[in-house]
Amino acid sequence: MPPGAVHTPPPRGPEPRLRPFDPASPADLSGLYDVCLRTGFHGEDATGRYADPLLLGDVYAGPYAAHDPALVTVVDDGAGVAGYVIGCADTLGFEQWARERWWAGVRRRHRELVAGGVRPTELDTALLRSLDRPPGPRPYLHGRAAHPAHLHIDLLPHAQGRGLGRRLVEHLLVQFGARGVAGVHLGVSTRNPGAVAFYRRLGFSELVEPGAGATGLTMGLRLR
Repeated sequence: MPPGAVHTPPPRGPEPRLRPFDPASPADLSGLYDVCLRTGFHGEDATGRYADPLLLGDVYAGPYAAHDPALVTVVDDGAGVAGYVIGCADTLGFEQWARERWWAGVRRRHRELVAGGVRPTELDTALLRSLDRPPGPRPYLHGRAAHPAHLHIDLLPHAQGRGLGRRLVEHLLVQFGARGVAGVHLGVSTRNPGAVAFYRRLGFSELVEPGAGATGLTMGLRLR
C-alpha cells in the first residue's frame, strides 16, 4: 500500500439472518441439501465423497422438512441458505413416518441412479444400509427423564463464528418448549471436537457412555 493511502475494507454483503424455512420454495429445499452435503463429513465438505450427491440430504434434511417444516429454521445470507437447524419433537413418531412415507422413495431414486451407471461409494452403501438397521437400545427416549426430540444443525464456513449456531439452537429449544417437549438429544462426531465443545457450552451432556473406539457421542439436554 502506498504511503499515506487509506485502507478501505471490501464491501460486506448483507448480514445473515434467521428466518423460517419456506416449504413452498424449491430454492430453500435445495439450499438445505447443499448445506447438508457441504458440511456432511464430520463437519467438513462431503462433496465427492458420495456418488449420490442428494443422499445425505435425503437422510438428514429432506425428511425433516417434509415431516414438520415448522421446526426448520434457515440462515439466509442474501444469496441463499447458508445454514439451518432441523428438528423433530418425537423421534419415534418421526422414524415410523419415515419408514412408511420416505425411505422407499429414497431407495428407489438411488436405485435409478445406479441403474444409470453411477457406482456407489462405501459411504453411499453404508448410509443406505443404516436405514434398514434397527437402532440399538436408546433408554434416553423413555421414562421420566426422556429426551424424545432430536435436532441437526449445520452452517457453511462463512456463517460460522458469528453466534448464529447458538441462536438457531436456542430458537428451536423455545419451539420444543412451547410444544411441551421434555428433552432433546443429538448425535455428534468425535472427529468434530469444535461441535462437541459447542454443545457443551449450550448445556448438553453425554446421555450414553461411549464405548472404546466410539466415533460418535449422544448428547442431551432436559427442557423441563
